[in-house]
Amino acid sequence: MSAAKWRIKGRDFAHCNCAYGCPCQFNALPTHGNCQAVVGIAVDEGYHGETKLDGLKFGCVLSWPGAIHEGHGEVVPIVDERATPAQREALLRIMSGQDTEPGATVFQVFATTYEKVHDPIFTHLDLEIDVEARRATFKVPDLVEARGEPILNPVTKREHRAQIRLPEGFEYTIAEAGRGWAETSGSIPLRLADSHAHFAHIDITGTGVVR
Repeated sequence: MSAAKWRIKGRDFAHCNCAYGCPCQFNALPTHGNCQAVVGIAVDEGYHGETKLDGLKFGCVLSWPGAIHEGHGEVVPIVDERATPAQREALLRIMSGQDTEPGATVFQVFATTYEKVHDPIFTHLDLEIDVEARRATFKVPDLVEARGEPILNPVTKREHRAQIRLPEGFEYTIAEAGRGWAETSGSIPLRLADSHAHFAHIDITGTGVVR
């Protein structure tokens, strides 16, 4: 069976336990030695083979005991309850790095670092992402309560804008940096407060980020 071609264009909100900017974006070790994160993605346009993915949402809760590349991570995949069986399978294949060239996307790379993949949860996702405003809300009933906001100047209290540019990145090319808060329950309980978040327009295929 040949790999299905796929593409996702949309918006990405990622929030982790690192300091603003996240050392991992620069191939440095995580701020506290480990990585904990929540990620939400809103698909504006997308497909996997003949299956359309427009308008769907998905995300995950993630945790690694050390740096991501050291492995032993775990993940809870979360998929939009509105997805049909074919769409659910398509999103799970994308999230697990299938139908993707090795090293080409954040999904495929992260998939190689998981020691445990929890059963996917199909439920309602309340996910709103405004990349330019550096704001997001990500809520999943009884599982995730997260939000992202701009960084504030500590002296003037005005919103501070900074960008992360990765011309060869496997998730995005440009992301707006911000901060976030999150509480999760279930298989991976997390408590994140006033730590790194980023917001990005994404365009990803099985061969990598579209520039």
